[in-house]
Amino acid sequence: MTGNILADFFLTFALVLGAAKVFAALARRLGQPAVVGEICAGLLASPMIITQAGTDAVFPAEVKPLLGALANVGLATFMFIIGYEIDAAFLRRRRKATMGLVAGSVAVPLVAGAALAVPLARSYAPGSHTAFVLFVGVAMSVTAFPVLARILADRGLNTHPLGGLTLAAAAVGDLIAWACLAGVVAYAGAAGQWRMMLLPVYLGLMFAVVRPLLARFVERAGARGLGAGRLVPTLVVGLMLSCAVTEWLGIHFIFGAFAFGAAMPRATLGDMRAEIMRHMEQVGHVLLPLYFVVAGTKVDLSAFTVAALLTLAAVIAVAVVSKAGGAYAGARLSGLPHETAVPAAVLMNTRGLTEIVIVAVALEMGLINQDFYSMMVVMAVVTTAMTGPLLKLTRVFPGSPSPVLPPDDSAPDRPAAPSEKTVKAG
Repeated sequence: MTGNILADFFLTFALVLGAAKVFAALARRLGQPAVVGEICAGLLASPMIITQAGTDAVFPAEVKPLLGALANVGLATFMFIIGYEIDAAFLRRRRKATMGLVAGSVAVPLVAGAALAVPLARSYAPGSHTAFVLFVGVAMSVTAFPVLARILADRGLNTHPLGGLTLAAAAVGDLIAWACLAGVVAYAGAAGQWRMMLLPVYLGLMFAVVRPLLARFVERAGARGLGAGRLVPTLVVGLMLSCAVTEWLGIHFIFGAFAFGAAMPRATLGDMRAEIMRHMEQVGHVLLPLYFVVAGTKVDLSAFTVAALLTLAAVIAVAVVSKAGGAYAGARLSGLPHETAVPAAVLMNTRGLTEIVIVAVALEMGLINQDFYSMMVVMAVVTTAMTGPLLKLTRVFPGSPSPVLPPDDSAPDRPAAPSEKTVKAG
């Protein structure tokens, strides 16, 4: 570009953000989540399309760390919002159905993914074969909570009982996936294992100490007549500190962002809640697309052999069959009827954001090589893109009859999902 780092940064930022918005709009016109379009924008700037030299020209080496830092801030902000919007009360009311769905959608693909990884480790594991096998199992079990929330809101299903059920299951499944990934990273020696023992301490402090302090802070701010705009900087400081702590523990910062959002007080915010969310959403709306575009630029299938393409097909097939099949079986065993278990299985097969983040972490930690990273990103895009069309075939729509839930769910249906405005922040 110009040779001036700051000038190159601003030019690249403008190019990436503009491309992300254009392709996101195109994806929505096709009935797909914006994240699919944002990743496709990155694919167009990948070595697979314009060669490595072209990619380096669009994304100069000295600019990439700056873009990556901004993208991570956007991701942290978005996960804070998602953690804050989770309705724990609904999870308690739907314990049997939720945990049945979680068990099937996590256990079956985890085992299937690990079994698939055993013969692949020799070709795609740059380090420990055991760590590679464990990681693939974890990656196959993921459901992308943020993208699922966005799909439900786009189709008006965020207030439908099925929407609340799958959101709760996806949230629990993502937490399990991050915990398992942290264990794999620790096993591989990428982080000090003794730090992992401090995770329960961190969570205890977050909910026993930080949450009451935040509630008191919000109450005092409200008594003094301070607006939401005055609170947001303090919340951002807390968010960044939580992200830093989980990174230090050896867990990805996304877990810290999610936990900080989950620890936020609800009742004490009152009318300020919507205003605070509006400010936080604006940050994610600008910065989060950078993450997906950058992820797309790392995908390169141009040098794939026939054997590699067959491996890619196997990865996608195992991911879809094991995830959807496991979710369906878990839903049926927990008492859900066939008419509810089918759309639930379709929705739980969505991977998107969470999958891409996890495979990016694995690539960074040396658990997988570049070729397998490309395969997993393609799998994430395919499983996300197929959710919308398959959901239409299940005939679930806003206002359709509520699903029959297991006997222990006697509370009224009030599934609280992220608002449409919130889930479109990315």
